[in-house]
Amino acid sequence: MLRGFFVILLFQLIGEVIQKFFALVIPGPVIGLIFLLFTLIYLRRVKMKKILNVKKDVMSTATAITSYLSLLFVPIGVGVVMHISYLEKNLYQVLGVVVIGTILTVGITAKLMEYLNLYLQRKKK
Repeated sequence: MLRGFFVILLFQLIGEVIQKFFALVIPGPVIGLIFLLFTLIYLRRVKMKKILNVKKDVMSTATAITSYLSLLFVPIGVGVVMHISYLEKNLYQVLGVVVIGTILTVGITAKLMEYLNLYLQRKKK
């Protein structure tokens, strides 16, 4: 589990370095996890025992971390309370962004699931 945690943090560090170096607006951890995703997809066909062990460690660590995901929302809640005056001044804009973001997320997820279901049905035949 420690090795998997190290790999996840290493990719987060790589993402932070890329984000700072190129002054991107995307958060570094997101960039790092995207690189981790592409790395795991690329290494999916590799049958080396050491790489298979690392992939298993990353998967078990990610599963364990996910069970504590609710703790990550505490700082967000504190941030919202600290900036409540900003929310009061810009209530309609914030609500608009939340509603539009939710609609886009649900729509894109539905289309992606539809595409994946069709892909899996074609693959079975």
